[in-house]
Amino acid sequence: MQRSAKIALVAVIAVVVLGSLGFWYFFLRSDAPERAALPTRDTTGVTTTTAAGGDQPPPTTSTDTADGTWTLSAGEGVFVGYRISELFAGDAVEVTAVGRTPSVTGTMIVSGTSITAVDITADMTALASDSDRRDNAVRSQGLETDTYPEATFTLTAPIELGSLPGLDTPVDIVATGDLTLHGVTRSVQVPLQARWNGDSIDVAGGTTVVLADFGITPISNPFVGIADNGEFEMQLIFTR
Repeated sequence: MQRSAKIALVAVIAVVVLGSLGFWYFFLRSDAPERAALPTRDTTGVTTTTAAGGDQPPPTTSTDTADGTWTLSAGEGVFVGYRISELFAGDAVEVTAVGRTPSVTGTMIVSGTSITAVDITADMTALASDSDRRDNAVRSQGLETDTYPEATFTLTAPIELGSLPGLDTPVDIVATGDLTLHGVTRSVQVPLQARWNGDSIDVAGGTTVVLADFGITPISNPFVGIADNGEFEMQLIFTR
């Protein structure tokens, strides 16, 4: 083989390798964070870290009742978001895409052993993932956050706890309520974990969302598409 041909072959191989690495790095590499989870806390005065990110102060245990109105506390480790599969190469390659907004407001009312009201509003225009390409796309496609800038959840049936959980004790609950997404409202049941810490209540969990139920058209083009269902998740901290 002549020297010029060898050089051309090496150049072609280099382009293919570098192109493949670039494709993997920008599109197939998955850095999806863990699912929403209760923050890790202790009572020793040491600040600990949430399972899905964010430092939280240790709880106090001076309160002997959870009755009252609790307000959603903004900060690191508090978010509402989505988790969905992106499909490449004719659906041969699947990557988990996760986007989250920390811009969340809301309240929760506790009366005796019942959670009687919950109202959550998320600013969807603040959704961010590990890809600017993806974040720009959802503004005008899929979730269309430029057109539908808010998502809300409103509890429609009290959550009966049976008895007041002990401090720092996680409990499994199911919240039945109206989820408004992409301008469409549907009744959903959201499995959650909750924990009363004395001066705060942590809540985390999520549920599967079928895009068609909310009038969402999955993003699809010759290069990438998304699954027709995903997950709605939230990680919240209430204080009073």
